[in-house]
Amino acid sequence: MQIRTLAALLCGCTLMSAAVAETIAVDDQVQVRESPTPIPKRGSTMGDVEKQFGAPVTRHPTVGGGSPHQPPITRWDYNGFSVVFERDRVIDAVVVASAAPAPAAPSPPTGDAAPDTPAAPAAPAASADAAAASTGG
Repeated sequence: MQIRTLAALLCGCTLMSAAVAETIAVDDQVQVRESPTPIPKRGSTMGDVEKQFGAPVTRHPTVGGGSPHQPPITRWDYNGFSVVFERDRVIDAVVVASAAPAPAAPSPPTGDAAPDTPAAPAAPAASADAAAASTGG
């Protein structure tokens, strides 16, 4: 019985494709596109990942692992993607955004004046006119 289950599981895994996609937000719209970045396959071991992609740029400390319901989770960061492991197996790989700076969001309109033009002080001129009128001059 276990052999049949294992054989069915292996057949199902080989039929699954390894599609990788990026989620992108453009003008407040979410878009998904396929990513050309190669990433490790789910189920690969830490050793397999290191053989295929080399040493990670950052190895984050393992969290969890205190109980069977909270297994140890580790994240490795590479240039362009991060890999998340449960114990020593890949459970997810995420393509990260490029390091290019995001375009600045346009500032909301503040009136008719140009943003870099300082406003002319109106109060002192009005008080000078009032002072001149009261002195008769």
